[in-house]
Amino acid sequence: MDRVEEIETAITSLPPDDYRRLVDWFRTREQARWDEQMDQDSVAGKLDFLFREAGNESEQRLVQGWPPSK
Repeated sequence: MDRVEEIETAITSLPPDDYRRLVDWFRTREQARWDEQMDQDSVAGKLDFLFREAGNESEQRLVQGWPPSK
């Protein structure tokens, strides 16, 4: 049995409260990793095309403000 299989087996045997704690920990960790990757991509200019696209669509009045005005 490899390490991942050992971890999977251990997780399946956790009591519900411990399992929820682990899920919360994992979600928080993954969110932090996602945020870090987005920051790195932004600094590297990998997201610039999104800003250009949004600017172009805004100039063409294809986007609406959020929240929508009443």
